[in-house]
Order: sequence, then structure tokens, then C-alpha cells
Amino acid sequence: MPVFAANLTMMFNEWPFLDRFDAAADAGFSAVEYLFPYDAAPEALAERLERNRLQQALFNLPPGDWAAGERGIAALPGRFDELRSGVDRALEYAAATGAKKLHLMAGIADPADPEALSRYGQSVTYTAERLAEKGIDLMLEPINARNMPGYFLNDFNNAVAIIKELELPNLKLQFDIYHRQIMHGDVTVALRELMAIIGHIQIASVPSRHEPEREELNYPWLFDEIDRLGYQGFVGCEYNPRGATLDGLGWFKPYARTLP
Repeated sequence: MPVFAANLTMMFNEWPFLDRFDAAADAGFSAVEYLFPYDAAPEALAERLERNRLQQALFNLPPGDWAAGERGIAALPGRFDELRSGVDRALEYAAATGAKKLHLMAGIADPADPEALSRYGQSVTYTAERLAEKGIDLMLEPINARNMPGYFLNDFNNAVAIIKELELPNLKLQFDIYHRQIMHGDVTVALRELMAIIGHIQIASVPSRHEPEREELNYPWLFDEIDRLGYQGFVGCEYNPRGATLDGLGWFKPYARTLP
């Protein structure tokens, strides 16, 4: 049975951020993820995780100036010193939360630009090697151009090629089923072919990015397939609820943990 992680950036927005940990646990989740932890103190996150017996599935390394439209800096020339500082900061939060998987965002850049390609390879290698020292895997996630126009890593084939070329043992693919369906389709065959390098899976309905039900994907069948393939990681619920978060958890009830 898949172990689902509530994405606290997108779900449980009826509560302040730290209270979302409590709400997710009360709803039956055993793990959480979110985009960024950096507005909260590491010890505050650790306390909420411990209190609710939650596991930290994933978060992103610092992305640059998010409010100004930056979506990562790994492929951006002239930002390597900032990336190194961001790795240090992310490792501080990983130590506090017990996270064993971090995602590195590439940024808005032309994937055909040789300078961006070179910088991205350098950034990924440096980050993966630093994370390996702490037993942490680095995730690379292709993101579709509809949701994030101009994103550097906008193709699964490119992401897989980079992972295979660099041959870093802790470098893995973040397989977001929502992005995969929009970019390429063929979700099941891709899961089967790429499972050996998949480190994290995320879900949402297509095309609306809501709860993983209805619309164009048969998620109950995909959940069974993920089990058949022997996937042992978390499945992140990176979706925008159609209404109140709790009202949309009917799909999740068969998978919810029972708290004493």
C-alpha cells in the first residue's frame, strides 16, 4: 500500500503552516512534504513532526528569489556561490526534520544553452555529493511548461539522460505523475521502465491538479501498479484541493493510518 505524504504547501491551507502538521496527522497521513521550510525555525518543524509522529518525505532546496519569479538557480550562470550557501541551509533543515530526499530546482533557462547545461551539471554534481555525505538523495523533477513556462528541466528524457550520465548513486528522478501525463503521457510504461532510478513520486488529477480522482487518470489502478513495481518511497499529494481539504479526502480514506 503506498505511503502518502500530504503536501502542506498546497493542502490544509485552512490552517497556519505549522498547524497543518497537526491537521494532516489528524486526517490520517503518516508523512508530509512541502515546497520550502525556510520561513519556519528548524526546531519548530522538528517539534511538529515528532508530536504527530510524522515523517518528513521531501522539501526543496532554496530556489532563489521565489517572489520575484525565480524557480531555482541550478542552471543559472553566476549563482554558484548562492547555490552552495543554499545547500548548507537545506542540510540544516534536513538534519532537524530527518528528511532523506531533497529536490533541486533548475531555474528558468534555455535547456539548449551550453552555458546553462554546463552550470546545471556542475550544480547537480556538487549538491548530490554534499547530500551524499549525510545519506540524503537528490531529486531532479521535470516540470511541464504549462505550469512553469521557461523551466530548464522540462522533459523527462532530458532528466533521465542527466541522471544516467552523471552516475551519482544518490541522484534520483522525482516522478510527478501529473507532470508526466501532461508532457508525455504513457505513465504506466514510464513507471515500469524508470522505477530503478525513481526516488519520489507525486500525484494530482489531470488536467486540473486537484484530488487524484475522476478526470483522465485511473489512480486506484496506478496505486496498485506502484505496489506491484515494489516502490518503497513516499507518494506526495501535490494537489490543490477542489474545496476544503478535509472534504476532498474521500479518495485517501482507504489508505489513512489509524491513530491510537
